[in-house]
Amino acid sequence: MNQGLDYTGKVALVTGAGSGIGRATALAFAAAGASVVAADIDQNAVEGTVKEIEAAGGVATAVRCDVTKGADLARAVAVAVDTYGGLDAAFNNAGAESSVAGAADVDEDEFDRIHLLNVKGVWLSMKHEIPAMIARGGGAIVNASSVMGLRGAAGGLVYCSTKHAVAGMTKCAALDYAEAGIRVNATAPGMINTSMMERTAVNMAVPPEAFSAMHPVNRLGQPTEVADAVLWLCSDATAFLTGVVLPVDGGYTAR
Repeated sequence: MNQGLDYTGKVALVTGAGSGIGRATALAFAAAGASVVAADIDQNAVEGTVKEIEAAGGVATAVRCDVTKGADLARAVAVAVDTYGGLDAAFNNAGAESSVAGAADVDEDEFDRIHLLNVKGVWLSMKHEIPAMIARGGGAIVNASSVMGLRGAAGGLVYCSTKHAVAGMTKCAALDYAEAGIRVNATAPGMINTSMMERTAVNMAVPPEAFSAMHPVNRLGQPTEVADAVLWLCSDATAFLTGVVLPVDGGYTAR
């Protein structure tokens, strides 16, 4: 976990906070002193995240949120403003993997579904977070891209295209709101030890440990390591950093 980053008095919103990287990041924000709005479409899962935060002495509120619906995101941001006084940081993490298929074999309904969640969901998140941050005098947003938003992969057209879109939206939003004091960056994780990674292994018909060799460091990443990067990107330590898509990938994109 990040050492020395102090979010006391700050308010953070995390989407997809019910599991994996989102859960780890919500816990990390709370451990650093932030009041956290933990949002997820799975009510039970996100309530579990909040219980874990509260058990550790932190402050958080669970919100059921479907990021494909603007009204849900408006409500999540309103919880941050009405309950804690504003919004300082956001991690737009909610998303899903796709099945493996060549470009001509992609299912049209799946293409639409994954783009709705991974692309429109991130845009809608920023759309509702940014006005609250402007009212606060500034803020920091981190979007969840992927190494597959920086590279291509055979059979990965759907997922790769969504994560490339997140990278592009991140850069554009960073330019749109730099003068308003809002920084927008993205993380680009490699293979991280989460349930999504396990499902991807099943989709690709390979054992999860096969993904370790993708990284020069020869291991999987941990959700807490991505959380550390998110907190750093949202902190004053990166005040001159915006529009960046940061690989958190054990050297994958350097190879």
